[in-house]
Amino acid sequence: MKENYDVIVVGAGPAGSMAARFAAEKGVSVLMLEKDRDVGYPVRCGEAVSKTSLEKFITPDERWINARTNKLSFIAPNDKEVTIEFKETAYILERRIFDYELAKTAVAKGAEVLTRAYVNGLLFADGKVSGVKYEHRGEQKNASAKIVIAADGVESRVGRWAGLKTCVDFREMESCYQVTATGLELNDETCYFYFGRETAPEGYLWVFPKGNNSANIGIGISGLSGKKKSAQKYLDEFLAKKYPGVSALTAIAGGVPCSITLEKLTAPGIMLAGDAARQVNPLSGGGIASGMTGGSIAGRIAAEAIKKNDLTYISSYENEWREKVGKRHEIYDRIKNGIYGFKDEKFNSLAESFLKVPFEKRSLNQLFKAALINNPGLLLDIAKVFIGR
Repeated sequence: MKENYDVIVVGAGPAGSMAARFAAEKGVSVLMLEKDRDVGYPVRCGEAVSKTSLEKFITPDERWINARTNKLSFIAPNDKEVTIEFKETAYILERRIFDYELAKTAVAKGAEVLTRAYVNGLLFADGKVSGVKYEHRGEQKNASAKIVIAADGVESRVGRWAGLKTCVDFREMESCYQVTATGLELNDETCYFYFGRETAPEGYLWVFPKGNNSANIGIGISGLSGKKKSAQKYLDEFLAKKYPGVSALTAIAGGVPCSITLEKLTAPGIMLAGDAARQVNPLSGGGIASGMTGGSIAGRIAAEAIKKNDLTYISSYENEWREKVGKRHEIYDRIKNGIYGFKDEKFNSLAESFLKVPFEKRSLNQLFKAALINNPGLLLDIAKVFIGR
């Protein structure tokens, strides 16, 4: 590898690959460093993403699509089930292949990728970030850059080293645990969501079909709830009750920052993208589409800053992100806070009343309105989210 680049991207997840690709296609030199041996592994994700958001960046390919879904099923604590059908399709991905293909799109535009490159420090010059320190195959190396884009996940050590405040209140950091199980009988067109204090306090439990009688079954609960009882314990109890005898092929655990985006996404010579920037949808916990969007904006603006010979231009990234996605995430965060305080009786009542609505007339918009009928402020937020979609 060279020792000098225009842009160095740390992390080869969806946000990192998009940052590398959108910078490289502007003609600047780009190096993307990935600490793991393989891009796309290990997988720490429910793997669900909407077709529309995905097609903005890559053409769907059967190799990394496990299932197509167009229905959401919400299960209340009393087991009442409400199903809603959507016009739009969602994909359940095979992230090991999907992330690999995303990285290839960056390489196709001219970016270089190096795996097993463990970034362990930053370089500074004249008060700004000027590159990274990393270990590769037991050898310590340095690589300089005009701009570093940190897409190093929820831990975001790189952003912290640069002086950016990346901490999240533990109440906003959801504790998550997921297994990929097989031997299930599921409707592959439906994603299932379970709610309730005994199932997933201040969060939800999901079952996302992956085809061939397999599914991602996971849970995300607030950090406060996780201190009292672990997410793994809740999921183990659910599996024993709902799917006894199924085989778990994989198991993953981690934190998901279900908060609004960080106030500062840039500092001299550095930008944050994806989970590192807290660009996760705070209501659903989904981060694939928003991470790709954040990465694409960061990569393009980094290249433009270099082309303009004005590195202060990277500060425009924060405003563009907020206008395109961030404002909507702030609304999602308020809706989340309104819903997560529900008692089981509220979830049960909501399901029972919504079951009276004819199937063809049900919508997520109506469900949220029914849930928050006594909160006029949140009803306005819901209108802002769904009008025009």
